[in-house]
Amino acid sequence: MSDSQGLRIDEGMEVTLHFTLKLEDGTQVDSTRDKAPATFQVGDGNLPPGFEQPLKGMSAGESGSFEISPEHAFGQHNPQNIQVLKREDFSTDEPEEGMVMSFADPAGGELPGVIKSVDDERVEVDFNHPLAGRTLTFEVEVIEIKPATTH
Repeated sequence: MSDSQGLRIDEGMEVTLHFTLKLEDGTQVDSTRDKAPATFQVGDGNLPPGFEQPLKGMSAGESGSFEISPEHAFGQHNPQNIQVLKREDFSTDEPEEGMVMSFADPAGGELPGVIKSVDDERVEVDFNHPLAGRTLTFEVEVIEIKPATTH
């Protein structure tokens, strides 16, 4: 008998689970099935809140499949996140359509952007999350739940 009997997923719990993330058409985006399961603490920011919410109340050994709307996953696609940059700003890299490139954000961090189009003078870059605007299916199998240890 493990001590996780009777525990349910909630704030302050450490959860180990297998998950598979799929697009509307069933295309698999991410999965832990072929590797080690994921462990996270509820509320630690590793999972968007929309992915944590449906897990609440589940216990070890349970499985579920949840549809997560864009608002609760990676947000809606925002046209303001598409920027047009000068072609000459890309002196080192040759931008190609569909390519993911890293850009410096105002805070000095890195921001990935997808090249939407390229011509002689302009490069159009989409800074939306690649899964923005998508409804996702989140399939989970809960393996273990234990109270999170605080360091």
